[in-house]
Amino acid sequence: MRNVFNVVMRIVSSLLGLAMIAMGGIWMLQGLNLAFRVGFMVGDRRWTVYGAILLLFGIAQVIWSNSRQHAAQ
Repeated sequence: MRNVFNVVMRIVSSLLGLAMIAMGGIWMLQGLNLAFRVGFMVGDRRWTVYGAILLLFGIAQVIWSNSRQHAAQ
């Protein structure tokens, strides 16, 4: 049962990281005024920085969740 839990949590953690990557990318594109040109983030360079930070955290989350060692049984 513990093995199933570890697999499910690894998938959830990876999906969370992928969502962070997608959001960070969107924030960066809006901050650079390249996409989704409606809203308060458009053309604001701060959102480019916030997006880059979130994107890096998302990449780290995906790497961390897929490189953890399996627990001894």
